[in-house]
Amino acid sequence: MAENASELLKKVRKIEIKTKGLSREVFAGEYHTAFKGRGMTFSEVREYQYGDDIRNIDWNVTARYKNPFVKVFEEEREMTVVLLIDVSGSEDFGSKLMFKREVVTEIAATLSFSAIQNNDKVGVIFFSDKIEKFIPPKKGKSHILHIIRELIDFTPQNKGTNIAEGLKYFTNVIKKRCTAFLISDFEDANYEKALQIASYKHDLIALKITDLREIELPDIGLVKMKHSESGEYQWIDTSNAKVRKEFKKYYLKKNDELKTILKKRGVSFAELFTHEDYVKPLMQMFKSR
Repeated sequence: MAENASELLKKVRKIEIKTKGLSREVFAGEYHTAFKGRGMTFSEVREYQYGDDIRNIDWNVTARYKNPFVKVFEEEREMTVVLLIDVSGSEDFGSKLMFKREVVTEIAATLSFSAIQNNDKVGVIFFSDKIEKFIPPKKGKSHILHIIRELIDFTPQNKGTNIAEGLKYFTNVIKKRCTAFLISDFEDANYEKALQIASYKHDLIALKITDLREIELPDIGLVKMKHSESGEYQWIDTSNAKVRKEFKKYYLKKNDELKTILKKRGVSFAELFTHEDYVKPLMQMFKSR
């Protein structure tokens, strides 16, 4: 996935324009409401931003400057957001508008810009079946642009998926309670224990990225399919109605199992599709918190 510098810069700029606009115009208030806990230690005042809790308005400072100001509390000022991003081989799949990895990149960038607008730190953990890269949490636009460059241009060493490995590393490296987004297609198993520990220590949100062809097979006859992570080939008779029905049944069963695990651990969940706009399900998830 290596890019030449000018092409990479163009892609970064394109994603910056789209996701920065989304985070400012669409997500700002919802993000703030969903993830800002009011701390107990007063820290400073700053100008009111759309989405701020009006109960935090400092009326004395507001009257003095004839402009609304809010009190900032220590917990709010020091919030950290961590993105746990699955970069395994299955993320390079897409049959409609976008590849899964492209959707992941846009969502991660949107969340990052939403975070820095609230003066939050943002960190990233890239994982496959091992930890591929860790970008420690920092503030500022240049840091977010560095994250976007990595999202676009990063080439993982491995193709497998180990969600438990990503969660264990996250729990060990981030000591202070934070808000974390686990972004994956969840093509994995045996991660419930690691999920339990991570969700106990942190505010964890799961974002599942799904392609339509993982739910429904088109009727196009005999098709040779390659598994994106194992590299193994398999012939599938898509003209067989029973095969198509079983394929969808398997997806629904796995999805229900995932939702049950997440609900049991108190983890917020949204499923985002490569063929649909991801704004609506993200907004619904924010509002449900």
